[in-house]
Amino acid sequence: MKYIACILVVLCLLSCGDDFLNKTDPATLVASGFYKTEAQVQQAVNGVYGQLQGIILSQWRYNEFITDNTTLHFNTGDRGQGPDIEALEFWQVNSGTPTISTLYSSIYLSMVNINTTLVKLPEATFDATLKAQYEGELRFIRAYYYFLLVQYFGEVIIITEPLQTPAEAYAFERQPVDNVYELIRSDLDFAVNALPASYNATNKGRASKGAALTLLGKVQLTLKEYGDAIATLRQVLSLGYSLLPNYADVFDPQNKNHAESVFDVQFQGDNTQGEGSNFIYTFAPLYSDGSVINFPGQNGAGWNIPSRDMIAAYEPGDLRKEVSLKEGYLNQANEWVSVPFINKYNHPHTIRGITNDNWPVLRYADVLLMLAEAINEEEKGPSTEAYGYVNIIRDRADLEELSGLDEVSFREAVLKERRVELAFENHRWFDLKRTKTPEAMATFLNAYAAIEKSNPTTDRGGIPFTPGDYQFSPYEVLFPIPASERRINTKLSQNTGYN
Repeated sequence: MKYIACILVVLCLLSCGDDFLNKTDPATLVASGFYKTEAQVQQAVNGVYGQLQGIILSQWRYNEFITDNTTLHFNTGDRGQGPDIEALEFWQVNSGTPTISTLYSSIYLSMVNINTTLVKLPEATFDATLKAQYEGELRFIRAYYYFLLVQYFGEVIIITEPLQTPAEAYAFERQPVDNVYELIRSDLDFAVNALPASYNATNKGRASKGAALTLLGKVQLTLKEYGDAIATLRQVLSLGYSLLPNYADVFDPQNKNHAESVFDVQFQGDNTQGEGSNFIYTFAPLYSDGSVINFPGQNGAGWNIPSRDMIAAYEPGDLRKEVSLKEGYLNQANEWVSVPFINKYNHPHTIRGITNDNWPVLRYADVLLMLAEAINEEEKGPSTEAYGYVNIIRDRADLEELSGLDEVSFREAVLKERRVELAFENHRWFDLKRTKTPEAMATFLNAYAAIEKSNPTTDRGGIPFTPGDYQFSPYEVLFPIPASERRINTKLSQNTGYN
């Protein structure tokens, strides 16, 4: 889908800063005559998709970088990000960490336009079926945002309508996790019934019935409602999705919105309209000087570098490895530099800094692996059906099929398969949270940390780790509520373990 430029309401909201709870009434920023026609509502919905782009551009910080999948190309000459982005990698996050505040406020800011459009939508005068579709799209994205929030923060504020007065912002309290999931289910149930199974070429990339079912299945799997997850995810099987024969084609910008794509966040490069992505510029090594990104002298930011542990997770002969990552590169002097980097989003592009890569949020391989996991948990062991879903993915990777596993071994095999199949697609943090208790997660991550500290993936130039680096406690499975938000609204409680 080619996004229409963000409408005035979006631009106005974005110009007001990052802190949602410090906003005046968002409805007053909207022209009173807007949201009346199909074209106006479509503009508003497209603006919501545009804000989703911004969320996705930084989501690697919270779903990959904080896990055993990735680390950083340590910048010995610039330590300015130590208290901020690096705090995620080294598990040094606190309520004052700026990137956590940005995460929290940017999601709530994005929901302002969703809620405003949903409230105004009944006033619009055009086809009821199309109105329901737009409502389904908006409620799918809102459900996705609340799923992120509840996974990151636990209890959160629930807001489903625009604020009428600034004072309302100071009255909200965090709601129980069950209430958050109730809203997510309600939004997704509506979306499943309102969204089409597919779109024409002009509208490809919009949220579909398959996207709503897949996210609902993921929610049910997270809540350990295995029977419901199986029933929901099996519905996706009949909607026409399939694995692509070639793993590399899944990520090729010349092959967007293909048969394996359930929901991708859309980006458009090769122009200066503000719709491009920049993932490889974030993920390429420091000092790579045009050897990774094909522009003279171009360096990467050195973030989200595949860890040694991640590299070792690939079995010999796995065809996905070379697509997903590179273990180093030849510099301009034709010398090997052993700094690994994510390769999934490294494709030719014509304008420096603007790439054409979409981001895969949900794809069919994820559906198959979730089904295998749910069946194993529900039936207390893998069935022929569960093996089939995993093995079709392993067949594409040119790996031997799994067989002869008990419930625990199959659970571990599926988690490992998810790690390599969905590597660097922002699944790892939630997968670990779903499959491990907080205590088990702490044990797991601290064991990884001990290995990484003893043999860092990238050279630290003699700079030692600080005493608190790579020490994970069970309470850190949730992020802190930002201190800036609690100063604005004193009714907001803090998660256990954070001051």
